[in-house]
Amino acid sequence: MAGITWDQIDNIALSLQEKFPDTDPLTVRFTDLHKWVTELDGFDDDPAASSEGKLEAIQMAWYDEWQDAQA
Repeated sequence: MAGITWDQIDNIALSLQEKFPDTDPLTVRFTDLHKWVTELDGFDDDPAASSEGKLEAIQMAWYDEWQDAQA
C-alpha cells in the first residue's frame, strides 16, 4: 500500500483533523503545517515537494473538516 503524498489533500486533511482536533487550521503557520504533514503516520513523499499552493489547499481542506467537527 502506498503512503500519503502531497497530492492527497483530503487524506492529509482528515489525518490532521484526527491528530489535532482542537486546532483551528487557520491559526497554523505554513512552516508548522509542513512539519506536521511530514510527521503524519504513513506520509511517504519528498518533504521538499510541497509548495505554498499545496499547503494552502491542505489548510483549507482541513478547515472544512474542522468546521464539520464543530457542528
